[in-house]
Amino acid sequence: MKIAVLGAGAMGALYGGYLSRGNDVLLVDVRQEQVDQINAQGLKIHEPDGTTTLCHPAAAIDTSAMGPVDLVIVFVKAMFSRAAIAGNRSLIGPDTYLMTLQNGSGHEDTLMEFVDREHVIIGTTQHNCAVVGTGEVRHGGSGKTCIGCLTGDVSRLQPIADAFTACGLDAVCDGEVLRLIWGKMMTNVSASVLTGALQVPLGYIAENASAWALCERLVREAVAVAGGEGLLFDAKEEIAKVRAVCERSPQGITSICADIAAGRKTEVDTISGSVVRASRRNGIPAPTHEAMVHMIHAMEGRAAK
Repeated sequence: MKIAVLGAGAMGALYGGYLSRGNDVLLVDVRQEQVDQINAQGLKIHEPDGTTTLCHPAAAIDTSAMGPVDLVIVFVKAMFSRAAIAGNRSLIGPDTYLMTLQNGSGHEDTLMEFVDREHVIIGTTQHNCAVVGTGEVRHGGSGKTCIGCLTGDVSRLQPIADAFTACGLDAVCDGEVLRLIWGKMMTNVSASVLTGALQVPLGYIAENASAWALCERLVREAVAVAGGEGLLFDAKEEIAKVRAVCERSPQGITSICADIAAGRKTEVDTISGSVVRASRRNGIPAPTHEAMVHMIHAMEGRAAK
């Protein structure tokens, strides 16, 4: 397959590197030093077992002279998705699939500005990765990549899942991928967003009674809103899962916490904001999530000064 990955950060580099083992892969990034390093020296992936994998995808900043590919995977931060896709329109043809494996939900709305519903792929991944240096990432852990479609039979995506699996990215097609995305979001829209607002590690959310009370409320609201979308979850089970995440990684610093500390914009609009949009769509109240969106944006404004 001919595959383009928009964004050569941690996850984009991981997927682009792995997929280049059996496909024609192009990593697209805005950083000249990253592009030059990958083209000259390859991409280093430090694996959980201590070994290092060297991959050789192509890399570029400007794709205007390039033709369409089979698959474009969007791995930039959500607030940059529209600009990234628009800036690389030449890669999109009538048969090109656009895929998002980004955190949060609702990304399909942006993707449908560039392709029809039949060519949008949504999904979620259990892999995690961190940038070590230019052209170098650390693969923290593996898991499944689940992909699905907005319309039609999900089995039509099997060749893409097979291509991923053949390259070491265990992938499955799932007709209920939207439920998986919301399930993964439960921690992000509760404990993670609170770490950003409070500027604390994950362990604090479980240890502090007031923080945990807020966390539980956020989970319960998210479960209720998901139910309004036809996605059924058990609140007690989801609360237990979120608490387990906090207790397993007590010193864990979430991306939303790190972004605020560094004065960067966060992805709150596609995380907590996706619960708010669903709430407005189906009429199930989510006042705590709405408050958290405003709180995080207020924190962003403070950090920018």
